[in-house]
Amino acid sequence: MGRSRRTLPEELLLLALDPATGTTAQPQSLDLGLAGAQLVELALAGRIAPDGDRIAVVQPRPTGDPTLDCALELLRRRGAPVRAVHWIGGPRLGLRQIYLAHLERCGMVAAVAGQMCGVLPTTRYQATDNAVTREIRGRLDSAIRTGVPPDPRTAALAALAHAVGLGKHLYPGNEGRSSRSRLRDLIRHDPMGGLVAHAVMDVQNGAAAQPRRNPAAPVGRQAGPGTRPGAPEPARGVPMQPRRGAMARAVVH
Repeated sequence: MGRSRRTLPEELLLLALDPATGTTAQPQSLDLGLAGAQLVELALAGRIAPDGDRIAVVQPRPTGDPTLDCALELLRRRGAPVRAVHWIGGPRLGLRQIYLAHLERCGMVAAVAGQMCGVLPTTRYQATDNAVTREIRGRLDSAIRTGVPPDPRTAALAALAHAVGLGKHLYPGNEGRSSRSRLRDLIRHDPMGGLVAHAVMDVQNGAAAQPRRNPAAPVGRQAGPGTRPGAPEPARGVPMQPRRGAMARAVVH
């Protein structure tokens, strides 16, 4: 994968940056969205594919993007397809900060040091090229305004933006209500984007332990021998997220 094109995690993060405050909107759900955006990007690159509500590696060849390749390798090590909701809900080490640092190295954002309450150090981020964010936002606006089915990348971005709660950030107030509704409706235009968006929302709703019902499956279908229905799948091979105190939370926004 060449680096001439922005990845979906990068675009989602740029959409979430608030130019007035230098912080990210919906920071907790955004972390889940970035993990989901990695899955969509890997699917667009032909490395993984949906298998029901699970994710299967179909081509383990690296993409050339170190962060995506780390996720791809972790998926490959699982051996068997993993449920999207378990992958997205699994703890991971500083994914949002990793992408902020990457955007800073690429010159797309600038880190601004500051202090909270005059004591605690903070870091805020400002986009250095607002034209990039306007282009990303323009794709969503066009899909919402025209009603023309968007390309898979834009459809997935819309699905993820809705899933992490960016609708009110992008289209605030009563005047943005219809745009938020249409943003939600764009989720149907990309199967992989829809899968991960629903997984992000399921994690937020605490439904990670419950398998999403397959609409095609007959009602009352029993689990196979030796399977305990609804049993959560262990999140093997995913880096653990350390607990952060108040001091650490003040550093990254």
